[in-house]
Amino acid sequence: MLNLISILLGVVTLVLALVAFVPLLGWMNWLVIPIAVVGAAVGALSSSGTGGRNLNLVLIVVCAIRLSLGGGIF
Repeated sequence: MLNLISILLGVVTLVLALVAFVPLLGWMNWLVIPIAVVGAAVGALSSSGTGGRNLNLVLIVVCAIRLSLGGGIF
């Protein structure tokens, strides 16, 4: 059950991350990364699978790279 919640949080994070890839909306990554961290934590608590945790970890890395490329704002 926790893995399913983690996957749902990952999907929401993915949608928000796609919006944050639009130029001048990079500041949204400051909101997206904490949601992905919560999803990864929920996925780590799951004993049924690792798909949700892995999805959120990939999103954290991608959003952090995008945030660093934009200088933290763009």
